[in-house]
Amino acid sequence: MNLDTSIEFLKGIGAERAKVIKSILGLSTVEDFLTFYPNRYLDKSKVYLIKDLLEDLPDVQLKGRITELQEISSGKIKRLAGKFQDETGTMDLVWFRYSKWMKEQIPINKEIFIFGKVTLFNNTFSMAHPEIEIEEKKETEVRLRPIYPSSEKLVKRGLNQKFFVQVMKNLMVEMPNLINENLPNYLINDLKLMSRQAAYFNIHFPKDLEHFQAAERRLKFEEAFFFQLSYGLKKQYHKSHSVGNPMPKVGENFNDFYAKYLPFELTGAQKKVLKEIKKDLAKPIQMNRLLQGDVGSGKTMVALLAMLLVLDNGFQSCLMAPTEILAQQHFNGISELLKETNIKVKLLTGSTKKSERKIIHEDLLSGELSILIGTHAVLEDIVQFKNLGLAIIDEQHRFGVAQRAKLWAKNKIPPHILVMTATPIPRTLAMSFYSDLEVSVIDEMPVGRKEIITAHRREKDRAFVYNFCKDEIKKGRQIYFVYPLIEESETLDYRNLMEGFERVSEYFPNPDFNTTMLHGKMKPAEKDAAMQYFASGNANLMVATTVIEVGVNVPNASVMVIESAERFGLSQLHQLRGRVGRGAEQSYCILMTSDKLTNESRKRIKTMCETNDGFKISEVDMELRGPGDILGTQQSGVVDFKKLDLVNDGKIIKASKDIVEKILKKDPQLTDASHISLKNFYVKQYKAKNKWGKIS
Repeated sequence: MNLDTSIEFLKGIGAERAKVIKSILGLSTVEDFLTFYPNRYLDKSKVYLIKDLLEDLPDVQLKGRITELQEISSGKIKRLAGKFQDETGTMDLVWFRYSKWMKEQIPINKEIFIFGKVTLFNNTFSMAHPEIEIEEKKETEVRLRPIYPSSEKLVKRGLNQKFFVQVMKNLMVEMPNLINENLPNYLINDLKLMSRQAAYFNIHFPKDLEHFQAAERRLKFEEAFFFQLSYGLKKQYHKSHSVGNPMPKVGENFNDFYAKYLPFELTGAQKKVLKEIKKDLAKPIQMNRLLQGDVGSGKTMVALLAMLLVLDNGFQSCLMAPTEILAQQHFNGISELLKETNIKVKLLTGSTKKSERKIIHEDLLSGELSILIGTHAVLEDIVQFKNLGLAIIDEQHRFGVAQRAKLWAKNKIPPHILVMTATPIPRTLAMSFYSDLEVSVIDEMPVGRKEIITAHRREKDRAFVYNFCKDEIKKGRQIYFVYPLIEESETLDYRNLMEGFERVSEYFPNPDFNTTMLHGKMKPAEKDAAMQYFASGNANLMVATTVIEVGVNVPNASVMVIESAERFGLSQLHQLRGRVGRGAEQSYCILMTSDKLTNESRKRIKTMCETNDGFKISEVDMELRGPGDILGTQQSGVVDFKKLDLVNDGKIIKASKDIVEKILKKDPQLTDASHISLKNFYVKQYKAKNKWGKIS
């Protein structure tokens, strides 16, 4: 038997049960089963009395006797019902699926222990499918009984806690032949880590709380360590193998723009990031840098200055955005900034006319076109550059790995890479996910930018909110009203939007006010027209869905009213808020909600009202919803930790990262005798995931 053996060969399982376990729990190999960890533990030294039971208790243990047992038929369905009694009261027991053999095994009027989850019905507690142990002499030490993730389907098929505990006990006997140490002895000693075999045993059957904590610490560290090792090796490979075009020159394009056309003084954070990019570009190694910055922090200006540096060295640049609106915004902004120069900038999207495309293709090949901004259309094979030197990807998590790789292939020597994101990623997560990228952070807002005032209002406050909006319009400002969009109920959402549009139009009637609308069902040209109409100041109000979450820049818009704000995630609320506050005037974000809010919704709304710091917001967001979708669906499969918690285990992640860096500095190829077991484990575990290769 080895870790890849099918679970059907584990003692107590067999082919039929293996099929059920695989379909419900997704466990197919011995390794899967070994890492099927308990989600909690029952303290077997604690015995509840019936009089002390509460409805929301987890699995409990009781001591008493089964006094009655009878079969009850309801049509074709039979169930087994029993009465359990201790010195303080009586409760019901029930088995919905049972066999004659099982019925005969249930002891009547004998002292027993029962385990299970209690529920309250008609003021009487009951326990379904209790697990039974005949009373034996109790051990004096604390005994923690593992409780494994389960489901009603499993229990009905007899695959209950008792079954999993027994199979796991059988597996523990085999463990010495299955589990080898994968960390060097010096590391285990330095960090006072439990051995790998002891950790597996004590995570399933801990002797006591201290043994459980030591086992969990070892397993968490192991996950963090090999995750960091994977990225450390990628980074190392990248530095030694990824040739890049060196671009050391700071020339006329950069210097002229900086001296004559820069519309504002760069912030300290922007200058620091630009210095890091300059340093990277000067090396004969492909730059691979992540640029994080909150909404409105000035990432686009840094990107433009990087493109000018590249142009000074005789290369072209490309900026790719996930939506037409965002690509259009980048194009408009960069074209405006470069209008006094001779630098040629073009936009390529799905809507670009055929005749215009032809010119773009020709100008790219001849080298006459210096900067191309676009959407997925840039990835088409027909789009060829003369010498692409820098590829910038905005909101990288919206592009798949294969798509991004197409950009790399647009030049013989791969272009330098700058990845931008406006979703502030919690530092622990950024450190974990982007160990293979150099990370730059713009954590400072442009000088003179006023902080947006955020307020929470309910339906009863609507008239007050509308009057406030009227006052802002009288000052010459513009207003957004945003409605939630949930794809599963597109029709319903569309109806809500139309009702909202009618309500806003009624309260802000023509000819005194002009309201426009923007939503996902509109054609790209219609969206652009509506956006331009609003941006030009022809409309005072815009009623929209989250289409405006990214890519809308109207400095004159000072109020963002978010309807049904409780239906939005924190990061989305923060992105939407960033659509105002882009001019010199005071701006406001008003979160409209229903009167009844869940605790989670209340915390989201409270967080939004208390801070404008995207990094603080991202920490709360991660606490509330976990890390799985922080980076979007393209990356969600990366988070496959069994024990490591990216929210709470920042110290372990940091420690493992530091240790990996030290190891690779001393022994980059892991050839030292002390690292052989570590390297063998890594190659076996990650051979399909990372062939010591480049970053995607």
